[in-house]
Amino acid sequence: MLSYVIRRLFLLLPMLIGVSIAVFLVVHLIPGDPARMAAGPDASEEDIAQIRTNYGLDKPLVTQYGIYLGKLLQGDLGNSFRTLAPVTEGIARTFPATLELTIVGMAIAVLLGVPLGIYSALHPRGGADRAVTSVAVLGISTPGFFLGLILMYVFSLKLGWLPPTGRGSLANLVLPAVTLGLPYVATFARLTRSTMLDVLSEDFIRTARAKGLSWRKVTYRHALQNASIPIVTVLGLDFGRLLGGAVIVESVFAWPGMGRFMVEAIMARDIYVVQGTILVFAAAVVIVNLLVDLLYGFLDPRITYA
Repeated sequence: MLSYVIRRLFLLLPMLIGVSIAVFLVVHLIPGDPARMAAGPDASEEDIAQIRTNYGLDKPLVTQYGIYLGKLLQGDLGNSFRTLAPVTEGIARTFPATLELTIVGMAIAVLLGVPLGIYSALHPRGGADRAVTSVAVLGISTPGFFLGLILMYVFSLKLGWLPPTGRGSLANLVLPAVTLGLPYVATFARLTRSTMLDVLSEDFIRTARAKGLSWRKVTYRHALQNASIPIVTVLGLDFGRLLGGAVIVESVFAWPGMGRFMVEAIMARDIYVVQGTILVFAAAVVIVNLLVDLLYGFLDPRITYA
């Protein structure tokens, strides 16, 4: 397993280089002059030209990327146009907040969605099954920002139970985490229901029941473990979607995370911050998918990493 992990980590480097090329081209080909935006509306042409020279923006794109890649391989993501501070400092300050929000949102999605899916699979075509399916469709079709505004209106403005914005306490985390994770409850509920229905119809489940095992042991020890591979796979895929959704949720709730940090950088054409944050997002998704691959071996002993 160790050699497999090392190989996957080595593959992380070319993947990040590919992402850096794509992001670099997109950011630099967007209309607008980042040097002019960094200098401000009252800056002279000499000041703007000096900023271009300082950041190498007066060089050809290939040369600019070569300089950027050289610094990137040394762990240097450049400096922000707005604050002149290293991008790594901004990411180190904001990424923990985004990671906290994403993990709690994922926990809400899994801890609510999987039990609902199991219950729906154990009572197919019943009233509870139809209710879970209807709620799942509603959850999937509800935009995250709209759900966040509704929750803020009800629980903050009307009831006054929870703070509407900011970070600092557990109460501040509730609304953004629920907004981020609630739509994915529907995804996990539908997936768990379908996979559990498939597994519950297998011969080994009928054999376990014939042996007199309790329904709890049959459901959780045999059925759920065999149905968990697709659930874990989607968990890894949805982690990336949750990171992307955190960008919107952080903007709605003024959550000081990396998503909001990136949105502000995009609005200001702060290209080094945009490139750095997207690279960190990409690396986080790859690492989570590696952890999911390793989890397969624990869920199914037949899977090897040779």
